[in-house]
Amino acid sequence: MLIYDNYQNFKSYQIPKAQLIIADIPYNIGNNAYGSNPAWYVGGDNKNGESPLAGKGFFNTDANFKPAEFMHFCSKMLKKEPKQRGQAPAMIVFCEFEQQFYIIELAKRYGLNKYISLVFRKNFSAQVLKANMRIVGNCEYGLLLFRDKLPKFNNNGKMIFNCIDYPRDTVNEKLHPTQKPVALLEMLIKLFTDEGEVVIDPVAGSGTSLVAAINTNRKAYGFEIVKKFYNPANEWIEKVKLRKKEIEEFGYAKTEVIKMQPTLF
Repeated sequence: MLIYDNYQNFKSYQIPKAQLIIADIPYNIGNNAYGSNPAWYVGGDNKNGESPLAGKGFFNTDANFKPAEFMHFCSKMLKKEPKQRGQAPAMIVFCEFEQQFYIIELAKRYGLNKYISLVFRKNFSAQVLKANMRIVGNCEYGLLLFRDKLPKFNNNGKMIFNCIDYPRDTVNEKLHPTQKPVALLEMLIKLFTDEGEVVIDPVAGSGTSLVAAINTNRKAYGFEIVKKFYNPANEWIEKVKLRKKEIEEFGYAKTEVIKMQPTLF
């Protein structure tokens, strides 16, 4: 379920507590959002001059994002730590590199005392405008936050490196400037939750995390306050839910087959 509202109003919606909270928070890079992205220039070429995106931020909501209120929400909506080992909830936050240190300290104030740094390694880079430096960024960063007990970890007893490959999403339409690949989110959700458990995204954006949760048979809840993102995200989520329901009922996606039928005149 994607809710068109601020996560600060969560008490109104009676959402169950989460085994995993996953969020891609605003990076607060302000008007330099496209600073190393080819979109800064018309057609991606600096010979063509600056595009309308030059000197602009991704979202006008970035300045209104309050990290302390976000962390308060997360601390309230994560399930309590159970007595048994290997069942504790966790939180994954995608963030800007320097933001990590602030988020770590902030999380401790709200009882999330421990963390593991995550690096998501791409085989491409958006920083083409810095190519003359020869070294360009190809990584995104994140944190796995938890209270005291190690969180649930479903990997058949095998370890996983904290530097994780970031797959390109060549299948789904891009609805949001910082949209994460569905396959990456599915992998993270399956690692830290079981089927039927609750996944919450307080800043859902494109709704990718909810799509990934639905695809992996988890209960998905999210919030989005920007209507131009909420509407297409909600439409995508509803299509995914309908497709899943039809496959369970008929063994195939009935609506997709109907759309593929040629029209006879």
